[in-house]
Amino acid sequence: MTTHLTDMAMKMPAWTWNMVVILFSILLGILIKAALVPLVRKQSQNEASYSVVRSIIRHFKKILSVFIPLIVFNSLLPFTRFNADTLAVVTKITEILFVGCFGVLIIRIIRVFEDYLYHRFDISKENNLRERKIRTQIVFIRKLLVSFIILVALAIILLSFENMRKIGAGLLTGVGIGGIIIGFAAQKSLGNLLAGFQIAFTQPIRMDDVLIVEGEWGRVEEINLTYVVVAIWDKRRLVLPINYFIEKPFQNWTRTTAEILGTVFIYTDFTVPIDKLRNKLTELLEGSPLWDRQVNVLHVTDLKEHTMEIRCLMSCRNSGQAFELRCHVREEMIKYVSEHFPGSLSQTRVSLSDKQQQGFPEGFPA
Repeated sequence: MTTHLTDMAMKMPAWTWNMVVILFSILLGILIKAALVPLVRKQSQNEASYSVVRSIIRHFKKILSVFIPLIVFNSLLPFTRFNADTLAVVTKITEILFVGCFGVLIIRIIRVFEDYLYHRFDISKENNLRERKIRTQIVFIRKLLVSFIILVALAIILLSFENMRKIGAGLLTGVGIGGIIIGFAAQKSLGNLLAGFQIAFTQPIRMDDVLIVEGEWGRVEEINLTYVVVAIWDKRRLVLPINYFIEKPFQNWTRTTAEILGTVFIYTDFTVPIDKLRNKLTELLEGSPLWDRQVNVLHVTDLKEHTMEIRCLMSCRNSGQAFELRCHVREEMIKYVSEHFPGSLSQTRVSLSDKQQQGFPEGFPA
């Protein structure tokens, strides 16, 4: 076989033979992938919604399109007819591509493992405090590992060049002064990175936590190494440095549980029958699937010159359901008062003197 390939190579021009080797490597890599992926996918068709095999196919499909042809080409490199200088360049490029591919493969392995942990700790269920806690740590550790792998891969590629080694040796002589300068320059970035470690393990915030921050209501959408993205209820995104959550106060509505109390304030006249309003609130809550059947309270919480403040207090499983239930209760209670006690709506009283009641203008002598 080797002799036959050598004879074919000698009969063709060098550039033609080299192109044949390159094209053959690409074609053979594509064929191997085209045969391998459907075979592996077939093994996972009868599995549940989550499958390690499907996760592997999804994450490795693109990189295998480069990695398999690269392996084939590297194995056929001795059969090419490059001159010495060109061969050295091609070999160096192949080495760099191998380092890059191995780095990507390791990152893809991490993503497959992350998929398994996401399946193991599913946050879609109702009481997901533990799952969100673990997922926050998973996301931060994954991003940290990916950054480290990229840095190591770049370092290996740069150190493979002789000139880079000499530059590195020269830079080592000034590492003391350079380290001090870089330390001052990168003080904020390093502070954010350390804050990221603190948040990942002490967890004042977690993925999908509901926050009130900078006067906005939203959910934690991303926790990156240096910043946090909060998805605001109206589809805006609030981006904050990660050390904000270490240095400044904010509200976390899901720190220990997603359960929350919702309030509705109604302002009426003093003549409204409180007992009937209380019965109506109970009727509304019992008829709503949003109520968790824990808290159902109606109190008169304040009296002002012209109105009486009534507070309806109710409990819900999470803040989203609490908002919907509050709106429902507010609408129905106002409707109930308007229909059954229209005279008890908020109103302004005017007291007339005896003369004004008799029709005399004020100031008219008695």
